[in-house]
Amino acid sequence: MLKYIPATDRHHAAPVSWLSSYFLFSFADYYDPNNIHFGPLRVFNDDSIAPNSGFPQHPHSEMEIVTLVLDGEVTHEDTMGNQTTIPKGEVQRMTAGTGLAHGELNRTDKPLHIYQLWFLPNQKGLAPSYEQKDIDFLDTKNELVPLVSGQKVLEDVVYMNSNSTIYWANLREDKEIEFRTFPIRNTFIYVKEGTIYVNGTELGPNDQARMTDEHVVQIRAKKDAQFILIDLPASEANY
Repeated sequence: MLKYIPATDRHHAAPVSWLSSYFLFSFADYYDPNNIHFGPLRVFNDDSIAPNSGFPQHPHSEMEIVTLVLDGEVTHEDTMGNQTTIPKGEVQRMTAGTGLAHGELNRTDKPLHIYQLWFLPNQKGLAPSYEQKDIDFLDTKNELVPLVSGQKVLEDVVYMNSNSTIYWANLREDKEIEFRTFPIRNTFIYVKEGTIYVNGTELGPNDQARMTDEHVVQIRAKKDAQFILIDLPASEANY
């Protein structure tokens, strides 16, 4: 079954002047008991952050937090002692585990655009940890590129403590990709730009597809497109 969710169904939040965020799942002041998570994917926020602003240091625990930088540059500081910058095309993962605090700032004069995803970890009580990698995913062509995974069969990706994998694709017009998964897994797609057909359903910019019991996912670009695909366990026992 494929559940299509149009861009207009996202929750828009602008709690401060420097932030414009779209929540794909219940978060902060947005609560929908029917939209808490999809498998272990608990949060997916599409954030735009104005120049010379950002999130001051704040705490987290018991969550795998992934940040994809689409435009601009993030300055990151945390209580583990990490002080880094994450430019466009790089991927960051934090294991919040037993607890940490971090800040995410845009210290440049240009807007910052990120996707931030939170996953329920496959075990609690983990030591906090950090990883950052330049995967240059925004320049790939006509393939699903794994960025972050807890499935150990994949190499040269950022590791997270979740039995899930995040892929990115830049698909040219009329090109096709086939993604195969298993009956015990679900698939999530979110389109950044362009238009694609997912098993015959058309998705445009910022549309979502949430798929259960769709073991073969056929994706064709109607127009040049960029999108994220996430392979997720369907059962909590497999998170």
